[in-house]
Amino acid sequence: MTATPLAAVRLLRYTIFMADDPEIPADSATSAPHNIEAEQALLGALLLDNEIYFRAADYLKADHFYDPVHGQIFEAIAKTIGKGLLADAISLKTTLEHHEGLAQIGGLEYLARLLGEAASSANAPEYARLVYDLALRRDLMRIGDSILKEAVDPVEPKSGPELIEDAEQLLFSLAETGGISRGFRPFNEAIKESMDMAAAAHKRDGGLSGVASGLDDLDRKLGGMHKSDLIIIAGRPSMGKTALATNIAFHVARNYKYEVRDGERHTTDGGIVAFFSLEMSSEQLATRLLAEHSGISSSTIRRGELEENDFDTLLDSAATLNAIPLHIDDTGGLPVGALAARARRLKRTSKGLDLIVVDYLQLVTAESRRKDGRVQEVSEITQRLKSLAKELDVPVIALSQLSRQVEQREDKKPQLSDLRESGSIEQDADVVMFVYREAYYLGRTEPTYNTPEHAEWQVKMNEMRRRAEIIIGKQRHGPIGNVDLSFIEELTKFGNLDKIHEDSAH
Repeated sequence: MTATPLAAVRLLRYTIFMADDPEIPADSATSAPHNIEAEQALLGALLLDNEIYFRAADYLKADHFYDPVHGQIFEAIAKTIGKGLLADAISLKTTLEHHEGLAQIGGLEYLARLLGEAASSANAPEYARLVYDLALRRDLMRIGDSILKEAVDPVEPKSGPELIEDAEQLLFSLAETGGISRGFRPFNEAIKESMDMAAAAHKRDGGLSGVASGLDDLDRKLGGMHKSDLIIIAGRPSMGKTALATNIAFHVARNYKYEVRDGERHTTDGGIVAFFSLEMSSEQLATRLLAEHSGISSSTIRRGELEENDFDTLLDSAATLNAIPLHIDDTGGLPVGALAARARRLKRTSKGLDLIVVDYLQLVTAESRRKDGRVQEVSEITQRLKSLAKELDVPVIALSQLSRQVEQREDKKPQLSDLRESGSIEQDADVVMFVYREAYYLGRTEPTYNTPEHAEWQVKMNEMRRRAEIIIGKQRHGPIGNVDLSFIEELTKFGNLDKIHEDSAH
């Protein structure tokens, strides 16, 4: 049975506040969790040994202290250390001697008391984490109260799913600010990871270090799709951006293999895919995949013009596709925060996640509408997608529209400056690829029928009809350049160029 939002909030509050936690009174479900003694011990330790500050400053802030005076003392310590000065009880005397809040709890003598309550240098970081953890719990309590209030008496009318989305967004924002940075890492750890990646590439067919797209020449150029990379696939409408992304997603999901080590799944080939289709419905996307796999055009499938053999082929394809780990979310206008939260949830509940596809970038919305323009909104979105790729350690493919200035040039091949809201996209992306099909533009210049010009045009059209070009305009890991592919328009299917005749026959 699925819990209602109200029941979920009650369960959440009970779990947080009635759990067997020595820091939270067992007989109180409403008092905010805190530990004044831990705050005093931490502040005292900071005054005795400023080096402790650098072990906690990466995540601990003044507003994490329950007692506001403690937060102000911590802030004074942080500012003093930030100036390169020693922060002890004597140096803080001038800063805090007229502090009204401090005066109410004992004045400067209180600083001496803090020194007496100081934790040891070895234990102080644990006190810092305790103060921080209790602050997160208080924030979670406030979010629970907010969710409860909105569920019972909303400020403005909202549906149940909208309230759930709001709750997810609040929790996502807390998770974003609640992560403790891992900070510096020894270089030997990084070099070991690099060597592990090289060893995996050496063992894998084709020598790829990343996730294979199924397009051999493209994989050779990129070395596969690397974990934590933001990959932009851009193009004008009708060039095949969605088709390319769908083909890649299908290949990755269809080839998913894993092994179990230490009780956990580890992907050995292919992967689990999250596909955020903000423009097309899940049914339209599924129809494309059926067409690609069965060899029956999507228009024929939609119209139902199927021979009996075709229907049997379609049933077989549907059975095959039914088993692949491809998850589609077709929510329109999805905020980037909700997108990230859903990707996290999928990774947690589906035994992993290996690739995220977003179709397309300009349909994702920022957390809040910015007054400084759409360019800054897109900048926020691309930064969040890049952060999501790093956090979940998966490649993220985001599709992007190109500006109309492409159409105004004689040479229609796209370039980086053609990206809409291009500055942030180009900056944040690890790879930028453009989809270009000359046949699209050639088809718009058909000469008069039965003329010598038309005959020449027809020859060229026949040559280019089933060809496509991927232009790699940016790549952090390797060279830029062009990759030629085959393209079967009726199946919206990209393929390796050496298979063009085989695909045509199929």
